[in-house]
Amino acid sequence: MNAHDGMYIGGAWRPAAGSDTIEVVDPVDERVIGRVPAGTAADIDAAVHAARAALPGWAATPPAERGAVIGALRDVLAARREEIAETVTAELGAPLPFSQKVHADLPITVAGSYAELAAAHAFEERVGNSTVLHEPIGVVGAITPWNYPLHQIVAKVAPALAAGCTVVLKPAEDTPLVAQLFAEAVHEAGVPAGVFNLVTGLGVVAGQALAAHDGVDMVSFTGSTAVGRGIGATAGAAIKRVALELGGKSANVVLPSADLTKAVTVGVANVMSNSGQTCSAWTRMLVHASRYDEAVELAAATAAKYAERLGPLVNARQRDRVRGYIEKGIAEGARLVAGGPESPREKGYFVSPTVLADVTPGMTVAQEEIFGPVLSVLRYEDEEDALRIANGTVYGLAGAVWAADEAEAVAFARRMDTGQVDINGGRFNPRAPFGGYKQSGVGRELGAHGLAEYLQTKSLQF
Repeated sequence: MNAHDGMYIGGAWRPAAGSDTIEVVDPVDERVIGRVPAGTAADIDAAVHAARAALPGWAATPPAERGAVIGALRDVLAARREEIAETVTAELGAPLPFSQKVHADLPITVAGSYAELAAAHAFEERVGNSTVLHEPIGVVGAITPWNYPLHQIVAKVAPALAAGCTVVLKPAEDTPLVAQLFAEAVHEAGVPAGVFNLVTGLGVVAGQALAAHDGVDMVSFTGSTAVGRGIGATAGAAIKRVALELGGKSANVVLPSADLTKAVTVGVANVMSNSGQTCSAWTRMLVHASRYDEAVELAAATAAKYAERLGPLVNARQRDRVRGYIEKGIAEGARLVAGGPESPREKGYFVSPTVLADVTPGMTVAQEEIFGPVLSVLRYEDEEDALRIANGTVYGLAGAVWAADEAEAVAFARRMDTGQVDINGGRFNPRAPFGGYKQSGVGRELGAHGLAEYLQTKSLQF
């Protein structure tokens, strides 16, 4: 794969400050497919200075013009759709059809939504004798994960640009090639120099330097709760705004009246999507005791169908982590009904689609985010018991409820402590706010709510 040996700073590719590099590995066959520079604090400093220099001009650009630039970026991404999909497949291991449909098409859609929102959003309003202004917060440090590499970039960069902010991006070290492709698209779309800047590197070096830099006004991070806690502390020490989209342990609640076949098959598909590397995945399936055995049998049979469909996990460390969770679940008393910890292939970072039955709420696999193709099936006795189990983790990112009567499902969903709930398999909405309760994060992404994260408010009294 093609890879730049420098950083995109101030509208141009520049040599990195240091000579260290990061290998990019194809997780299917473990081949090195590229190398990118390992950025240092000096690279971050240069990028932040470029972003600060560009901020006044970009913030003063009329919102409709900012929207037109984002629209041009969307068009470039659309024209490079196949290249995007092939790049993500190479560095993440996702099957190409999934990369085309999700890893390429979703960020294109999100970019288009912000092209429209930039022009339509009310950046000023009258409140009595006051004019209230919604102004860009300033320079944004964006730190993105590897599981949906381009989507997470666009979900931060597009609203920040729409708001009038400038950005320094530090992408995940496992999937930096699509981030470089995005920087090429930014350049081709005519985004002014310095408005977007890219520094590749390790989180503990470049990411930490970005979060701590005194020229950064806001840090937007997506990743694990443990890392987010540290970034939040670093940013909080300087009273910077933070947006944190963190982990999840989402509950898929199948009420007794639900269409069990649909609820279980869709639920298993949700967990296996992206090889289970999805923070909002419904990794806990809650089924009434009267239908539990039937649900477990169906879940096991459905999961087995994914054995030849799943891509690998992103790296050996993640593969071993997930296998360790499966082993721990069995050791704590869960019953293995599909898959297991054994590697299904001799090469590559693969994990079998796995279903654990007889899981109880206190087990590790029912409390901690596994981030792999592993489903835990839990039994409940009545609706209050289901609600207690569903709300009984430190997370609150997403969830699902199934019932024959939509009103019944909605009534249950209203009582769940989570940021997003799908009712009877409701479709993902790229304009609806996405984010978590509790330790799943702070703030929201997507749509108008995502745009608002990058704005601060001023009132003028007359």
